Amino acid sequence: MVQILKLKREDSFGLAWLCLSLACTLHIWDEAAHQFLLYYNATVLALYAHFGGFPRLDMEFRTWLGGLLLGNLALLALTPLAFRNARWLRPAGYFIAVGAFLECLGQVLLTIRGHTSDSVQFEGVSPGFYTAPLLLIFSAWLFRSLLKGVANPQRPSKG
Repeated sequence: MVQILKLKREDSFGLAWLCLSLACTLHIWDEAAHQFLLYYNATVLALYAHFGGFPRLDMEFRTWLGGLLLGNLALLALTPLAFRNARWLRPAGYFIAVGAFLECLGQVLLTIRGHTSDSVQFEGVSPGFYTAPLLLIFSAWLFRSLLKGVANPQRPSKG
């Protein structure tokens, strides 16, 4: 913990990692509160009916929520390593930043489109739309922080 405090905020990608992890947690709540699984399962069934070979990947609430929460707990548990600039964590950071950015774009595009398939229409905005801007902001910040660390290789990076 003392090593984390010795690093300047701009010397690591830890704060950006933490903020994106917390934004992902809020995004999960947003999706759960706005019936994500209702739309997801209906879309899977519609695709399965239309394309016979499409895998049927419908989920139950407990499985979906539990998996996402475990993933987020893992991200939060890795936060101290992000503050220490662990080199091996950087590829995961890029992957998470790009994934969160694509999730944000997906939410916005689905809201504009108004449906996932012809038979599955949204009532209002798509689930997760309200927290999508947070994903956009914090994924861009994490990506920038990771690139900034590559541009300044003289900074210590333990891991």
